Amino acid sequence: MSPKVSDSTIRRLSHYLRILEAMERRGGGTVSSTHLAEAAGTTAAQVRKDLSLFGSFGKRGLGYQVADLAGRVRDILGLDRGWRVALVGAGRIGSALFEYRDFRRRGFHIVAVLDRDPAKVGVRWGEVMVEDVETVEAVLEREAVEVVILTVPAPAAQQIVDRVVGAGVRGILNFAPIQLRTPPGVFVHDVNMVMELEALSFDLTNRDFDVERSGEG
Repeated sequence: MSPKVSDSTIRRLSHYLRILEAMERRGGGTVSSTHLAEAAGTTAAQVRKDLSLFGSFGKRGLGYQVADLAGRVRDILGLDRGWRVALVGAGRIGSALFEYRDFRRRGFHIVAVLDRDPAKVGVRWGEVMVEDVETVEAVLEREAVEVVILTVPAPAAQQIVDRVVGAGVRGILNFAPIQLRTPPGVFVHDVNMVMELEALSFDLTNRDFDVERSGEG
C-alpha cells in the first residue's frame, strides 16, 4: 500500500523545489537537510521525513546533490511532462491566470479557453480563441485536455463540473466559491482567496496564538 501523503507535504515539496532551482541557478553543488530546512522554514527532520515517503535520497553526512534532488522532486510532482489545460471562465481571474507565465514554465499549457458570454466568444487570447462553454465536451476531447481551471460564478460551477467530469477530465483547479461534488477518482483543489484573507485576518487579530500550518505531516 502506498503511504498517505498530506497536502502540507505536497506544498512543502513544491517549496523545496523552488529553493533547489534557485540553488541550481547559482551553481548547484550539494545541500544538507539542515540548510534546505532553514531556507524552507521547517526542520531538517521534516525535510527527511517528507523525502523518505518517496524513496532514498542523498547520503548521510554528504547531503543531497542539488540538481539530482531537484529532478527527483519534479518527477514526484509530475512536472517531468506537460499538462494540457482548459480554462473555463474568461473573466478577470481567468484573464490573469491565462497571462501567468509560470504556468507554461512549469509545463501547464492552456490550450483552450471557454466562456458563455457572447461578447467574449470568438475573441482571440494569444494563440487561443475563446470558445462557447456549451461546446465544452467537444473542446476537451479535441484538445486532449487533462486539467480544467474553473473560474466561473458559483451558481454555474457544479453543472460545468458535471460536464467536465463526464468528458473524462480528472483534475480540476476550482476558483469558484462553492464545494463541488465529484465522483471518486476526480481530484479537485479549491482556491478560495476569501478564506486565505480570513486566515490572515486571524493571524493579525490573534497574535498570541501559535498556529502551526506548515509543520504537520
